[in-house]
Amino acid sequence: MRKSSKVAVLCSSILLSASLLTPVYADSSEKSQAAPQSQNHAVSGFISHGELSKELQQIEKSSQGKVDVEVVGNSNQGREIYKATVGTGDKVVLIQSEIHGNEKAGTAALLKMLQQLGSNNSPDMRKLRNELTIVTMPMINPDATELNRRGNEMTWDEVVADFPQLEDAQPSWNYYTYQNQYWDYASNPGFDINRDFNPDLNYVAQSEDFPGNSSTPGWYITPETQTVRDVYKGLTEQYGNVDVFIDLHHQGEYLIEGTEDEVTLSLSGLFVPAPSSEEGEKYREYADSYNGEFSKQLNVAAYNALQGMGNSPFGNISLYSQGLDLPGTALGSFALNGSGTVLFEVTGQTQSFGQKKKGQLVKAVQTGLYGILDSVATDEVYELDADDYNEIPLTER
Repeated sequence: MRKSSKVAVLCSSILLSASLLTPVYADSSEKSQAAPQSQNHAVSGFISHGELSKELQQIEKSSQGKVDVEVVGNSNQGREIYKATVGTGDKVVLIQSEIHGNEKAGTAALLKMLQQLGSNNSPDMRKLRNELTIVTMPMINPDATELNRRGNEMTWDEVVADFPQLEDAQPSWNYYTYQNQYWDYASNPGFDINRDFNPDLNYVAQSEDFPGNSSTPGWYITPETQTVRDVYKGLTEQYGNVDVFIDLHHQGEYLIEGTEDEVTLSLSGLFVPAPSSEEGEKYREYADSYNGEFSKQLNVAAYNALQGMGNSPFGNISLYSQGLDLPGTALGSFALNGSGTVLFEVTGQTQSFGQKKKGQLVKAVQTGLYGILDSVATDEVYELDADDYNEIPLTER
């Protein structure tokens, strides 16, 4: 795909004025946490990698120079990983989706957002384009997408071939080789690539750091995480900082704590202990860059936008599990490097719901995203009370 200029996404003024993962981060296994729930609807309603390529090409063409699409890397199996950029502002927002291949609503939301930004020239849209540089990376784990599973498609032998210094190391703890009624990693292994990040953006894998665990950094041993890391580093070098990083996932089916209300979407902005705290002592070198208060404000902006949808399923928004220590996630690593971070955890897996429910979930993601973008573009996010983050109802697990 040729490289072009930047995208302008159309969002309805209602969404702007109203200013999703089964990654259960504390569990290294997807045997129970990421198993398909409820019904088993077809995944054909969601976009494949081939369809993503065609849609991005069409969005770039129809945007008449507002959307810039480029290939920035390839998966382990050689599929393209894309970056689509819109806007010329100094504030940089990086949004990625489908780091787990069975968590697809975020990709659909990003494509709709790019279509909107690229075809609308309202004052609100011009404001977004002028104030922000919005960088999207939809479907960063396309091999897992094609298999409709969490992990990528890569063997430990392939890792060792790329990193000979790991010949005598144990396979990393996030390497899936099990088999159950849902997935066969035994014959087709892969990694949970959202445990392969490291706050040291220049880290090179060392055998003494394996196999590691959920509370230690990752290694950048998969091409998918290397691609995201390189995009993040490139933006930092160009703009000085990635102001906002948003990761779009799915989770299981849960209730709002103390109610019978089914969660539509969970949010979070805290993935490692604050470096200034006793618990975060090991991250002290990142104390000057980490900004947990800003992450809270960003989450409040998303929550307020969703609450603005009124008394509907969009109001059933909860706070994801807190007290985490996950430096191997993209969110944890980039938070330590100075980005305000937001996790979207949409209810259920791809095959859990029919088409109508899927549409509602995609709209919920769009609504929350526009709440963040609008508040950052107008600087209203900096006026939000970070303590309101703690008032978001918890998820009952």
